[in-house]
Amino acid sequence: MGTKSVEGIHVENVTAWFRENITGVVPPLTFSLITGGRSNLTYRVADASGNVYVLRRPPMGHVLESAHNMGREHKIISSLGPTDIPVAPALGLCLDRSVNEADFYIMQFVEGQVYSSSVQGENVPAAERKPLCTDVIDTLVRLHRIDPDVVGLGDLGKKEDYVARQVRRWTKQYANSKTEEIPEMEEVGRLLQDNIPEQVGATIAHGDYRFGNLMVNKYRVAAILDWELCTLGDPLADLGYLLNWWYEAGEIETSDRDDATSSVAGFSSRDDLIAYYVKHTGRDLTNINYYRALSYWRLAAISQGVYRRYLEGVMGDSDDLVLNHYRNNVQILSKLALEKLN
Repeated sequence: MGTKSVEGIHVENVTAWFRENITGVVPPLTFSLITGGRSNLTYRVADASGNVYVLRRPPMGHVLESAHNMGREHKIISSLGPTDIPVAPALGLCLDRSVNEADFYIMQFVEGQVYSSSVQGENVPAAERKPLCTDVIDTLVRLHRIDPDVVGLGDLGKKEDYVARQVRRWTKQYANSKTEEIPEMEEVGRLLQDNIPEQVGATIAHGDYRFGNLMVNKYRVAAILDWELCTLGDPLADLGYLLNWWYEAGEIETSDRDDATSSVAGFSSRDDLIAYYVKHTGRDLTNINYYRALSYWRLAAISQGVYRRYLEGVMGDSDDLVLNHYRNNVQILSKLALEKLN
């Protein structure tokens, strides 16, 4: 028998849609939530003959259309499917909300492992660690080589002034969510505004490129996941973001820290990633610390927004541990950002 009740899935309706739109599917279908939360929800869908699919839909409740646009995500992976960028094959898109009360799309399930902690990183054989890291940075290089217009993604976003727009947006967001004076946040915002680098070209920018969003199979990148933040813009913003999430040995206190895969001995260093990117793109990374500062500062502004919403009760109940986590995040990240600019 198929799944009788799964939050976020109208089993009968979605099964009927599968039968009409997905070639080779054999009902009944079984649905199980892979990842949830405030981001888009991801479900594993298995049919009676052993075929496995992935369904993506927006989070439950009221959401911003622009932040959880299923048609946009589906278009991105469909457009990248014929390229050399590893993505899960797109199989179908449903924009009829009478089916499941929200848009959703279907991908083919990609086998593999997401390495999202140093504990998991230890499971990568020593001989495969450097080659895996090389593949991670090479995949980003290849993504940044693609001409958005050629693959039909030229209208994904504005191409010009990416960094300036980011600085304006997050300056405003932070100002609207401030709860106390944090001199580092103000100083970083000023330095970012006064030193905006010239943008050289506009590429597809994933927006959240890190180990935690990569499906790895046989120690190579099998699929880039979570395209909801993807846009067009300055490719160095992607690289700066990756470098911030690329912890090195000795930089973290807890061995199972989320996204600390690269802190395991034998993984490439940040300098290795930078050298590879320069060699294979020819881009000038003199100002890479600016992009790292921008990434830290943006995350600090996001944490401040979450902290403010918790204080106001918009995010539901919270305890001092949760509040202090987000408040401390703002302090830590803004200091890290300032360090990169000095």
